[in-house]
Amino acid sequence: MRRLFPVTDQTSADQTDRAWSLDELAEAYEYPGLGPDGHWLRANMVSTLDGAAQHDGRSQPISNETDMRIFGTLRALADVVVVGAETVRQEGYRPARAREAFAARRAAAGQDPAAVIAVVSASLDLDFSLPLFASPLVPTLVLTGAAAPAGRVAEAVKAGAHVVVAGDGAGVDPARAVRELADRGLRRQLTEGGPRLLGQFVAADALDELCLTISPMLTAGDAQRISGGPSVTVPHRLAPACLLEEAGFLFTRYRRI
Repeated sequence: MRRLFPVTDQTSADQTDRAWSLDELAEAYEYPGLGPDGHWLRANMVSTLDGAAQHDGRSQPISNETDMRIFGTLRALADVVVVGAETVRQEGYRPARAREAFAARRAAAGQDPAAVIAVVSASLDLDFSLPLFASPLVPTLVLTGAAAPAGRVAEAVKAGAHVVVAGDGAGVDPARAVRELADRGLRRQLTEGGPRLLGQFVAADALDELCLTISPMLTAGDAQRISGGPSVTVPHRLAPACLLEEAGFLFTRYRRI
């Protein structure tokens, strides 16, 4: 990591031209203090300069090593990682893993060794033989609606997943999903998209924070941007909290005002 520019602090000499430790990254991205009923949903996304959230259907080609290091740090701080079914299929999602570098920090916070993965799906059109469902360190959750196909719900349960109903119809109510997770003690929440899921959280005014990597690339084409779906009547304004830079990549952090 080359530079760290906290919005409230002036960069000091020792914050330039060196790699940042995982502890320092964890402190830079620490969740805010939460009351007994509190929860905090942050999103982590990457975008090119011309607004593409993917290239050839995946985010990896527009990412870099430091972006993946922050990706791992954000997961290590979260109680739960919320992800859409299409992203699970496209990105080949695997269970979150326990990392020794964060073990003491997680234990002190009363967290499990690794974050829970929560997959949002109305149809439950998922391969339940994948390691994400068959061999996670902590059971994977499937967030769905009350009208989800009963046969697919049974398949998910048989595979070891925990099904959480977070909507009255086939789909998931984003605000209700946040509450359902918090009620299960999963209060430090992270979503990694995809764009349609993030758009639903934005439209429901359920997002508290956006961690956005701006990749110094141009792709043109018709790739999705970081959020899609229903629009909001009045754009939501966020406040900058932190800015990091390395090799032309900008790692930004914005919070709800």
